[in-house]
Amino acid sequence: MVSRRTLLQAGGAVFTAGGLGLSRPEPAGAAEARTMAPLLPSFGRPTRLDVADISALDGDDQLLLTTLQGVVNRRRPRLYFNFDAGDVDLRWLPGTGASVTRHDRALDLVARYRGETRGAILHDPEVPDSVNVATTLAGLENAVVATAEQAREHRLKTVVDLRGCFDTDDVLATYHWQLDHLFPRCTHTLLAGLPPTRTVRSSDVRWREIAREAERVRDSSNRQVRTFDLSAETSGGDGVYLRFQDSFGDDGWGASVGSVRVTADGNEVIAPFTPGTAAEVLHLFDGSNSSIGGDANRFCDGDGYFIYHFTPPAGTQQLLVEVELWNQYLVSATTTAPTRVEPFPYFRDYAVASRAMVLWLPPSGETGMLLDEIFSRVAPTTPYAGWFSDDVAGEWGGVDRASRHGIEVVPADYYMNGTVHAGVPAKISGRVPPRPTTPLRNRVYLTLTVGEGDNIQYCQRRMRTIWEDPMRGRVPVNWTVSPLLADIGPALLAHYQNTATDNDLLIAGPSGAGYTYPGSWPESALDSYTALTGRFLRRTGMDLVYAYNLRNAAGDGWIPFDERVVRSYRDNTPLRGIIQSWETGDLQSRPAGIPVLGNFFPQGKAREYRDALLRHIEGWDRAAPLFIAGAVNAWSWTPSEIAELCGLLGEPFEVVRGDTFFDLVNRAAAHRQQ
Repeated sequence: MVSRRTLLQAGGAVFTAGGLGLSRPEPAGAAEARTMAPLLPSFGRPTRLDVADISALDGDDQLLLTTLQGVVNRRRPRLYFNFDAGDVDLRWLPGTGASVTRHDRALDLVARYRGETRGAILHDPEVPDSVNVATTLAGLENAVVATAEQAREHRLKTVVDLRGCFDTDDVLATYHWQLDHLFPRCTHTLLAGLPPTRTVRSSDVRWREIAREAERVRDSSNRQVRTFDLSAETSGGDGVYLRFQDSFGDDGWGASVGSVRVTADGNEVIAPFTPGTAAEVLHLFDGSNSSIGGDANRFCDGDGYFIYHFTPPAGTQQLLVEVELWNQYLVSATTTAPTRVEPFPYFRDYAVASRAMVLWLPPSGETGMLLDEIFSRVAPTTPYAGWFSDDVAGEWGGVDRASRHGIEVVPADYYMNGTVHAGVPAKISGRVPPRPTTPLRNRVYLTLTVGEGDNIQYCQRRMRTIWEDPMRGRVPVNWTVSPLLADIGPALLAHYQNTATDNDLLIAGPSGAGYTYPGSWPESALDSYTALTGRFLRRTGMDLVYAYNLRNAAGDGWIPFDERVVRSYRDNTPLRGIIQSWETGDLQSRPAGIPVLGNFFPQGKAREYRDALLRHIEGWDRAAPLFIAGAVNAWSWTPSEIAELCGLLGEPFEVVRGDTFFDLVNRAAAHRQQ
């Protein structure tokens, strides 16, 4: 086996043809030489599919099967999997038009298609990021990703063994090596950002509730140090796990922790720390569903959570935890390890089939600098498909870094069976829906927009579920979707177009052809993004966009679009209006002649939303129309709840579709100029 020292110091010489059985690189520029190619590739039309349920398999087996799917489906889509108990994947299956053969044992498909692979790339279980390097190699070598045990069980020849090749603690070296020695052989028209591992909840874990905030608190008014007695958990052999959650989960104001101090038997301090520090890392068992806030705090919202692990000394009788805690908290404890870590398997079929380089780099510090270097090696408008680490902070930093290099983000880390969906033929309408008209009066015009449409996995999964709510269509609603579905999931987009009611309007999700902050784009590249957006908007019949821009230096507000950005949209797209993420609803401008309205995004459900709207219009003098672009949380609201909100709104509100809304905005502006 090649040692890490040999592999890294030899400058990759051992990874040449013959050294470890690897094939020679494709000719440089082969992918780039194709003209007028789709932005996101497809792999042909599926006509016959072998289908299996893999929802009960662990991450290693799912990783093996999804990388097999990438190799097999690159030639012709033939493998399709159901990934979760919610059976969303099975609901899309009839729309593929393919004949289906169902298999009860998904792993039997490894033997069935083994002859189409060269063998296995063995990842190193001790080095999580080796999963991503192995995935990149799988795409280059027509191989699957496996453990050594899986390779033996399924009689797979070892193509490359990555065990011992990389340092567990040196993520930078791992990805630097991949950039230097694998990226030249990869496609340069797509980058993939995927977490190497996922956290899975263990079954049969019993939690004891320690504390709960029973009131909706969103202003830190309940911030104080609270002491919790965990003495009942000291008898467990695996220590104590302390979990923090949102006590409500529907409005984005979950538990927030500012400091922690743990003492055993009154005098021995075993865990003093502040979130975001090295001392916290020693006790943070699972922080993947939480974020670090601007007040040196760790917080989680909605269905998120974070867990600390403390190991009291043997014989401890009393264990006390002092926590500076605020917002809507739910605190519980257990002595059983509540989660396990295993490979993250999703979207790897598409990455393998595309021969994309797969990475996972926090967009700050040294890893952020390496991300900059990677982005600098591809052309403007190259999509980065996947996501970023560090949750919320990773989103702002990652999307901004990508934008500064002229790279748009396609949130796709949970997009499944992409190698099949990209090739399903579907008739996508480029016709702009006829606009309902309404008389302009001095009242409050409200348009409601369901967000997350840039997120193609949302379009595939959550949106399909709430779209089937029988109350959809009762009231006017704007639904953000990704126009890039025209490439990577045309049948998905066609489904929404074909089943939309007269009250449903599809508009482009942030910020057009991929999620980006247009204000961060270089002057020389911005027109290329808006031209790409224009191409996809005309192809999909959309003329409104919900858009993001970068946040200000303090991180507590958004920067409005300027003349430069909106002029580029005006010159290169058919847009008639822009809803900009703003949250407070007090932005209305007309740069380059296009109306831009900042959204209004109150927390809570229907009644709280209604009350927030009433407070928002308290200063309105009724001398002219008032326009509000209301945002709706796609993860916590349903069409039934949107209909409930509209039912609570009487005079002076009128709820309209987005196209009607912007028509009224323009008419009101013309009236003021007369």
